[in-house]
Amino acid sequence: MQSMVLAPPQVAALLRSMKQQLSFHIVLIEPEIPPNTGNIARLCGATGTILHLVGKLGFSIDDKQLKRAGLDYWQEVDIRQWQNFDDLKEAFPEARFWFTSKKAQKTHVQADFRPGDFMVFGKETLGLPEELLAENAEFAIRIPMQSNVVRSLNLSTAAGIILYEALRQTAQLD
Repeated sequence: MQSMVLAPPQVAALLRSMKQQLSFHIVLIEPEIPPNTGNIARLCGATGTILHLVGKLGFSIDDKQLKRAGLDYWQEVDIRQWQNFDDLKEAFPEARFWFTSKKAQKTHVQADFRPGDFMVFGKETLGLPEELLAENAEFAIRIPMQSNVVRSLNLSTAAGIILYEALRQTAQLD
């Protein structure tokens, strides 16, 4: 049997590829509120989750509120920006995407998360487009709420709930 020695750049590339396959991904489509994105970035840094920002952002990436919410953890976050959702899907053709909506039939605990899954969240004021949810109804999930008065949860709270359920299901919590 012949052994193979990898050069440091090859090892680094291999490790990046393995991390990407095992990491969860949070996708924010056109986020509008800087502190929400900052809080989600901090969540991603704490969990080794890759953050994808898609489309037109409602703020500048240099926004003070965004930076403040993420504190000094920005170097710990793998953040990627995409012009549109199709570009992201094209870059990850084998990926599974879970689409969050209060209108979904399936709850987040009924999802069968696997390492490498993408969790997609819409903008704070509108959520995800109806067409996208209809095309992906099998992968649409919601967080159950007891109140008929409260319409929705904060975006960063919802991202944390769903991500930690995925981590729990895949035994990635210590």
